[in-house]
Amino acid sequence: MTDIEWQKSSFSGSGGDCLEVRNIEGLVELRESDEGDVIVRTTPLKFAKFLQGVKAGEFDRFAADA
Repeated sequence: MTDIEWQKSSFSGSGGDCLEVRNIEGLVELRESDEGDVIVRTTPLKFAKFLQGVKAGEFDRFAADA
């Protein structure tokens, strides 16, 4: 296990459902704070493309289903 600290989104509140991210060994890791054992790993380029899609509204249709 590594001791590199997770960073919480600045948009996260004080509740337990926060997105956390860290960079380790050249990869970006993401997890939900209340499900710390489930970690998604991706490359910085793919993560940047994902963030661009979020900002462009590509995933907004899924928010209506939640």
